[in-house]
Order: sequence, then structure tokens, then C-alpha cells
Amino acid sequence: MRSSWSSANVALVLFLLTPSVPYATNGRAGTPAPKVIPLTSSGNDVTPVLAGPPESVKMKSGLVVLAAGKSVGRHSTDQNEELLVVFEGQGEMTFKDGSKLPVKANTAVYCPPQTEHNVTNTGSENLRYVYIVSNAR
Repeated sequence: MRSSWSSANVALVLFLLTPSVPYATNGRAGTPAPKVIPLTSSGNDVTPVLAGPPESVKMKSGLVVLAAGKSVGRHSTDQNEELLVVFEGQGEMTFKDGSKLPVKANTAVYCPPQTEHNVTNTGSENLRYVYIVSNAR
């Protein structure tokens, strides 16, 4: 089942995410420039979109495409906060204490700093989302 992308979803992604292209400045040394980033999978589960400086000030992001039953693996946000913007599929975010949040198309999921979690595709089709991470300090 394919979810339709609304113009608001596309605008949000274009606003928040910008391409892995050579570093350019806005005429000021060390200042990242606006850019467009195609959201195409590299064939791996996770494809980097922004890798932090010098592409952005502190933000990192990536495109995740998980096949049915796959997960990204347990990890912690440490000093970062994380936002998942989900485009297709369904799954769940599981926390260290065993609690869970639904992850499904056309939703965003927020994960605060110092939170151990995992994302698993619980559906029968690909789970496709972009994660955005930024230092909370």
C-alpha cells in the first residue's frame, strides 16, 4: 500500500533537509548554504542525508528504508533529540523500559535526549522515513 505524499509533507522535507553536495557557503566562512537533497536510497537500510558540519551547523539526518521485520537496532539519542518523519509503512519505536509508540505513514515521532530505542518494521511493506537529529545542548 502506497501512501500519498501531500504537498505539506514534501514542503516539510524540502525545508528540513538539504543535499549531500560539496560544501558551499552563503558568502560567510563556515556557514552552510541552502541546498536540495534527493531522497533516494543507496540500497542500504540507512542512507545519510546530512552528515553534520560542514553540510549543516549541527543537524544530521538520513533516509531509512526497512524491509518487513527488519529493525535499525537498539541505540541511544545521547545528547541529541531525534525526529522521525514517516512516509510509508508501519512499525513501532520500542524503548528500554519496553514501552512502544506506533510509527506509521504520515506521522512524525519525537524522541528526546538520553533515550534508548529501536525502530522495527511491523508491516508487510517497506517502512520508509527520514530521521533528523540535532544536539539538544
